[in-house]
Amino acid sequence: MFEFVTDATLAEYEAFNASHPYGHFMQSKKWANLKNMWKWEAVIVRGADGKIQGSLALLIRNLPKLPFTLMYGCRGPVCDLNDRETFGELIAGARELAKKHHSYVLKLDPDVVMAIQREREKTPEEESSTKVPMVVTEVPEGKAFAKMLEWFGFRPASDGKNFEGIQPNFVYRLNVDGWKVNPKTAATTGSMAFDLVRDDLKADDAVSHFDAGTRNKVRKSLGKGVQIKICGNEMMPYFAKIMLETGLRDGFVTRPQSYFEDMMNAMGENARLYIAFYEDKPIAGTLAIYYGDKVWYLYGASANEARNVMPNYLLQWSMIQWALEKNCRIYDFRGVTGDIDSANPLFGLYRFKKGFNGDLCQFIGEYDLVFNKPIYFAYNKAQKVFRNIRRKRFLKKNADKDTSKPKNLTGDHRGEKKD
Repeated sequence: MFEFVTDATLAEYEAFNASHPYGHFMQSKKWANLKNMWKWEAVIVRGADGKIQGSLALLIRNLPKLPFTLMYGCRGPVCDLNDRETFGELIAGARELAKKHHSYVLKLDPDVVMAIQREREKTPEEESSTKVPMVVTEVPEGKAFAKMLEWFGFRPASDGKNFEGIQPNFVYRLNVDGWKVNPKTAATTGSMAFDLVRDDLKADDAVSHFDAGTRNKVRKSLGKGVQIKICGNEMMPYFAKIMLETGLRDGFVTRPQSYFEDMMNAMGENARLYIAFYEDKPIAGTLAIYYGDKVWYLYGASANEARNVMPNYLLQWSMIQWALEKNCRIYDFRGVTGDIDSANPLFGLYRFKKGFNGDLCQFIGEYDLVFNKPIYFAYNKAQKVFRNIRRKRFLKKNADKDTSKPKNLTGDHRGEKKD
């Protein structure tokens, strides 16, 4: 039988989520505390021993001017993917909540990989093509779980390759299990800069794993005098400003400063703000989240100036060091395009992350359990129109703040000058 998480069982729920291989920070109540427009509920299922063996956290939001809600299990559920009985009980609990909150849909986008893709060499016949040939290795457990979702009545909602869903369908991940943390970074706290020189990277596990070009850029960034500091909300005005520059340069809508501050406050010690300084001036920054056995690169931004000192490479290395410090299994670079074509405007973002020698992972994508079909189809259509209008309005409103020339639509690493 299922039960709903209460204040009395919240700590037990969080401990289960953080310790499970499919646990995710977006299934944490900490993350829900950031989403003040949503109501949070969570379902748990216990085993015969009384311990939690499956969970599903749900964010619930009212539709504007309508008596219906959207129910979203972001990166859930958290359970054994082969345990049909537990999953069925979790969905039964979600259905009960859907009746209570008048939900028109239950949307899931599980943290479940269905395939891993790696580049291969082109054949002579492929040389003229801009497509990058890939070897696709299916993950049987992921494929089976997708079929189980459909058996329970879910329908695929988004299988796009270019960020069409709420969360990306394709992410780039680095398995760091067993790597050693660099002792020069392990004890860094507050706003102290990493006290590093290029020689400190000679025997570094992470740098040794990267491809030659990325290794050189990490070292060159350090050699050029870039310093990385772990900062708090005192540096958030600078990060938000740089984030706006990046959004205008790359053509996407950015969050306000208050959102990033609220995220840091909500996640506490699970969040870090990294700022790259050059000649004592902040030129780039990233926000990272640690939870369970993973660290996620959540947001990244770089100023239009001093991009030739390549701060983004050193920032990535620094966040990977946090994953090693926490004995994590995975460092997650988050979203990339699944359309691996050099003509794709998003190809540069993939190329940047690929230099760290991880894996291109394809999730099973978004799945919807529809309770009210007319509302479902009408609202989906309206959402697509709204997102396009919102993006255009954002870019037009902030056009006078866009100092990037020429336009960059390929990712935050572009604009670097080659030595």
